[in-house]
Formats: sequence, C-alpha cells, structure tokens
Amino acid sequence: MNTTNAQIDKRTEINASYETSKFALAVGMTMAGFVGLWGCACMISGLMSGGLGGIVKGLITAITGN
Repeated sequence: MNTTNAQIDKRTEINASYETSKFALAVGMTMAGFVGLWGCACMISGLMSGGLGGIVKGLITAITGN
C-alpha cells in the first residue's frame, strides 16, 4: 500500500486599503441615509405644525433675517 503525504499551503491575501475604503463608504452611505430620513421627518413635522405657508415664511425669514 502506497501512502503519500501532501502538504497543502493555502494563503489568503487581504488588501487592507480596499477593505478600509469599502467599510468607510458603507458607513458614510448609512449616515447619509439617516440624515436624509431625519430631514424628511423634520419637513413633515414642519408641514403638519405650520403648513406650507409657515414653511415658506420661515425660509424667507431665515434667508433675509427679517
């Protein structure tokens, strides 16, 4: 009976800069999504409490300062 010993060498190379960039992009996109959802919630809240006229008046007041 013939037996052969074979050694298998398997290496995994990781590109750290690519993985870091991918993670940073995912975190950035997630945070941008949260900011967008918060902005939509604030706009809906403003429309419910002051109406469209109140929103426009507040925007003009914020821009001109009067």
